Amino acid sequence: MAEIVRMPKLSDTMTEGVVAKWHKKVGDTVKNGEILAEIETDKATLEFESFHDGVLLHIGVPEGKAAAVDSLLAVFGKAGEDISALLAEAASAAPKEQAQVQEAKTPAAIPASAPAPVPAPAPAPAPAPVATAPKPVTTAAPTNGRRHASPLAKRLAEEKGIDIGRVKGSGPEGRITKRDIEDFTGGAYTAVLEERFTEVAVSQMRKTIAKRLAESKFTAPHFYLTIELDMSRAMQVREAINASIAPDKVSFNDMVIKAVAVSLKSNPKVNSSWLGDRIRYNEHVHIGVAVAVEDGLLVPVVRFADGKPLRTIGAEVRDMAKKAKEKKLQPADWEGNTFTISNLGMFGIEEFTAIINPPDACILAIGGIMEKPVVRNGAIVPGHTMKVTLSCDHRVVDGATGAAFLNTFKGLMEEPALLLGMGAI
Repeated sequence: MAEIVRMPKLSDTMTEGVVAKWHKKVGDTVKNGEILAEIETDKATLEFESFHDGVLLHIGVPEGKAAAVDSLLAVFGKAGEDISALLAEAASAAPKEQAQVQEAKTPAAIPASAPAPVPAPAPAPAPAPVATAPKPVTTAAPTNGRRHASPLAKRLAEEKGIDIGRVKGSGPEGRITKRDIEDFTGGAYTAVLEERFTEVAVSQMRKTIAKRLAESKFTAPHFYLTIELDMSRAMQVREAINASIAPDKVSFNDMVIKAVAVSLKSNPKVNSSWLGDRIRYNEHVHIGVAVAVEDGLLVPVVRFADGKPLRTIGAEVRDMAKKAKEKKLQPADWEGNTFTISNLGMFGIEEFTAIINPPDACILAIGGIMEKPVVRNGAIVPGHTMKVTLSCDHRVVDGATGAAFLNTFKGLMEEPALLLGMGAI
């Protein structure tokens, strides 16, 4: 008898998935445990194994298309089996299921391990072509408004300051190659007298980021506390540590994570979550570390960070950042954070505020280390400072509580020997 396979829920925040690739086609015999498809969730692209033995009779979601969780993904059965009645029944049930999803409003209590559920959105539209004016530039390749180019050609054009839209491609279907860029004599970029834009479908990750941050910003009453740290001692200590453990290296971000974790143990009210009718004060410290990827941000978690040495923290963060950029993180890697750090210092940002990452009550925004005059022992001398801003959910954390946490953190960063005394290396 034919059986329906439904779109699986592969992450705690997933409401729909995109089929990135089918590994089987209609008519193929599939065994239990074989890879059936690759599904893009809001956080990663994961392999989906078949739980059936049989013949793949129907594919309900084509490659590149989105479908809500629990919608019909595929049908298995015996070769030649009539599944028309089954498909008709599934099609008639779909509107009812959609209505039930729409009726499911955000509950008052948000689970600690995941944000509140949200209604499943409609399938994402296909990417729209580049729009051009009726009268195109005469040197542009005739590719119905789109510009096909190899990655090497794109990079070379950017380096040379060439508007790739003015290059005529010599490859198949007008594809622009490296040689086309090298041979281009039209000069560097000049203004083109036509209106252009590109529209692309919103990725599953970007949809979820938008929903969760909007929910956080407009639900949790944010307030912000900024403090400036003297980083002179931290720079000296880091240099000494790295000289002693070479070729291993400890980054300032590793020191921040460790100092935050220790500070949370001393200020447990900051290590908390708002759950609607109650507040959860976490005794364990799981630090989420925001990592920039192509489609937005992922927040892998360093678990029990207060008990880990700097080198272990650094190795974990580097490994998870690599996995995040390669879309290889698993759900267990990004769940369970009790506090989050967002560091833009390496991008030259001096100071910023961050939106709280649910279910956390706080997030710490780390700016860059800046060289500037400072007053030391009554004299103005060269110094290095760093600004950090704590975003707090006022339902959970009051100003004095947040200030106490920041002062503990400041003390540890300005005198890292206190961390080293805790076996931090």
